[in-house]
Amino acid sequence: MFASTTCARAAGLAAGCLADWLLGDPRRGHPVAWFGRGAAALERGTYADSRAPGAFHTGVLLVVLSAVGLTAERAGARRGPLGRAVVTAAAVFVALGGTSLARTGSSMTDHLRNGDLDAARRLLPSLCGRDPAVLDAAGLARASLESVAENTSDAHVAPLLWAAAGGVPAVLVYRGANTLDAMIGNRSVRYVRFGWAAARFDDLVNYLPARVTAVLIAVCAPVVGGSPGAALRAWRRDAARHPSPNAGVVEAAFAGALGVRLGGPTQYAYELEIRPTLGAGPAPQVCDLARAVRLSRAVQLAAAAVAVAVGPALSAVGRNGRRVCPPC
Repeated sequence: MFASTTCARAAGLAAGCLADWLLGDPRRGHPVAWFGRGAAALERGTYADSRAPGAFHTGVLLVVLSAVGLTAERAGARRGPLGRAVVTAAAVFVALGGTSLARTGSSMTDHLRNGDLDAARRLLPSLCGRDPAVLDAAGLARASLESVAENTSDAHVAPLLWAAAGGVPAVLVYRGANTLDAMIGNRSVRYVRFGWAAARFDDLVNYLPARVTAVLIAVCAPVVGGSPGAALRAWRRDAARHPSPNAGVVEAAFAGALGVRLGGPTQYAYELEIRPTLGAGPAPQVCDLARAVRLSRAVQLAAAAVAVAVGPALSAVGRNGRRVCPPC
């Protein structure tokens, strides 16, 4: 029983990763987009400029996702190990965004190499919420690299770890929390209070995944000619200065691994932030963005291997005290 559950989860994780690798995000009808539309519709009835309504809004949506995940997982379990694996694979595929992230980063690299700044500015909102109109080629390269770094954790490593540890309900709740943070977790005038709960919950669920990602960045740094030691030193030295407890960890590790300097003035639609510098190298160039995409891909593969090999067994230990499930 326990062995079959563990093997089914491992198989589902592997199949979901493979589907994302081959297909990327669906162009139309993505369940995350459906969730976003539902959240926006609910917001019309729950919005008020204070924290309590925002917490209620966030809680309702995440409880619904948890219930959907539990129902789907139980339905799969009734069909045996294959059913468990299929449901897990579907949830993982929906939650992952690593392949689309890498493809978008590569497209940005091509636009910048070709000097097509108009195309690069049109593409930037697919990566981050910064104002592309005020960015030159160097600013677009830096913004894109920082987004590739942060989303390597948010869009790939974190959902894999939550799927490995908690199955379908956990990965759906994680993806919902991350989506809500993107929608309402910013510090604009409208959302600085209403989005507080969504932002803090996203910080919580990304705390451990961000640090696992930083370790994997260090491990994978030689793939792009980087130094594991430099990645770890930048993480230790610079991450705490970043306003985000998680993005700073990942971005600092990327900066160290690539030998570049990230941070500085960062213009969003709602405010200008002066970010602290991360890393000790020069400002990133287009070639560094290409290296960042390769590094992201390497980290994604490493995270998939870790999740498939270790995660299901750890989740079984968590369910059953000290009992360790027999290997597949």
